[in-house]
Amino acid sequence: MRIQIHYIILMMLVGVGLLNCTRGDSSKHTGSVKYQQYYVQGEELYKSYCANCHQLDGSGLGRVYPPLSKSDFIEQNFEEVICIIKYGRSGELWVNGTMYNQPMKGNPALTDLEVAEIATYIYNTWNTQRGIVEVGEVTPILAGCAEK
Repeated sequence: MRIQIHYIILMMLVGVGLLNCTRGDSSKHTGSVKYQQYYVQGEELYKSYCANCHQLDGSGLGRVYPPLSKSDFIEQNFEEVICIIKYGRSGELWVNGTMYNQPMKGNPALTDLEVAEIATYIYNTWNTQRGIVEVGEVTPILAGCAEK
């Protein structure tokens, strides 16, 4: 019975994705199959690489690790967030009026696609709806990170 329910849900998601593919450019649409793949994979990567410090709900960890949920920094610094996901950051960081100064270790082994998937998850969770963050958008940003 449980397998049948999962199968039905999967078929519904595929059907919704196919319907959305017929509506012009649906690559940013949160109902597209590609978006759903990025989001689900991004969630798994977030759990593996980010949630230990930033928590599963994105609330952060006190004054040690900043929140990602309802974060003015996340909203206003998209390109820097992409760089931080892969290369980390040290020094002062202001989020929602609170200063954080705990270094964030980077994940340089992450591929550009994995960074895009994590960004898709972060930017579409906790009351934000940016849509898919394409790997083609992330690659030039990451190339620029190395120059900074």
